[in-house]
Amino acid sequence: MEFVHSHEVLVIQHLQNSYGEYRDFLGLISTVGDPRNIFSVYFPLWFHLSHSVGTKMIWAAVFGDWFNLIFKWILFGQRPYWWVHENPPFHNDSSYHLEQFHITCETGPGSPSGHAMGSSCVWYVMITSALNFIRPAALNTDHTSKRFWLLRSCFWAAFWVIQLSVCISRVFIATHFPHQVILGLLAGMLVAEAFERIPSVYNASLKAYIQTNVFLFSVAVGFYLLLTLAGVDPLWSVTKARRWCANPDWIHLDTTPFAGLVRNLGALFGLGLAVNSEMFIQTCKGKTGQKIRFKLMCLAATLTTLQVYDVLKIPTHTEALFYILSFCKSASIPLVVVSLIPYCVRLMMGDDDRKLD
Repeated sequence: MEFVHSHEVLVIQHLQNSYGEYRDFLGLISTVGDPRNIFSVYFPLWFHLSHSVGTKMIWAAVFGDWFNLIFKWILFGQRPYWWVHENPPFHNDSSYHLEQFHITCETGPGSPSGHAMGSSCVWYVMITSALNFIRPAALNTDHTSKRFWLLRSCFWAAFWVIQLSVCISRVFIATHFPHQVILGLLAGMLVAEAFERIPSVYNASLKAYIQTNVFLFSVAVGFYLLLTLAGVDPLWSVTKARRWCANPDWIHLDTTPFAGLVRNLGALFGLGLAVNSEMFIQTCKGKTGQKIRFKLMCLAATLTTLQVYDVLKIPTHTEALFYILSFCKSASIPLVVVSLIPYCVRLMMGDDDRKLD
């Protein structure tokens, strides 16, 4: 891998030297590709349009990020911003300097890219779902068929533009090598395609959600302990990040391997509670839940409410407390989006479906 890394560092350096004026735009693209946006942006938007798509999105995102964590521990991927400091040919030559940014200092292993994997996974779900919605019932006329295939081509072109932008941005800020974002991109698509073929998640019981949470957590912790017993420090990358990050303030606890695991398990658990709650069943499963006006009001209320979540910051002075509060915050988002807000909107519109137009 040293041969690959040494050549890919030159690619990163070329991007930074040639396209430095686009740093703000590329930084924004990297932020847009953050997997955390799946729960705070993409999921709320899609769930109120289609419960099945929103549900599938959470399951695919959670499993995708879990696989990402396991593969990171298996592959031991380096990150460019610390690798250049630990390899003499580059460290001793000042011409091979890589610039760091406030979002560069991710603390987990680098391969595969979590941003690329999460972005490709959720956008794959959105594109395929959108195409299924607009697919004509019968493509038996040339005009209808050509229009659909043209639209399909545009959708997939947009998908690749977005994914390549995210990949380039992650390479530009020196947090990933090119091969890591390519691997993440392909892995995310595979996970999303797998959930296209698992319809059982749409009607999973609360027990199934809990069992899945326990399984994912147990395997992750078991693998962590196995590595530890084998004499391998699973958190080796955190040490490297703290040593080589240009600014200590750029090191954030929510980028550690277990932070993502806790966040995802919280979201899945919250979704399980929400879709199996009486508030959701009475509100969204009835006639009220099919009203366009109801969906739009829920969407507006959701987007407004989630702005508050951006203001709430979890204290990071105690690691255990951070993980507990992160789990609770993540679990509360599906609860609010899926059950609480629709229930309150239904009360505002009238308890009885017959009162609605």
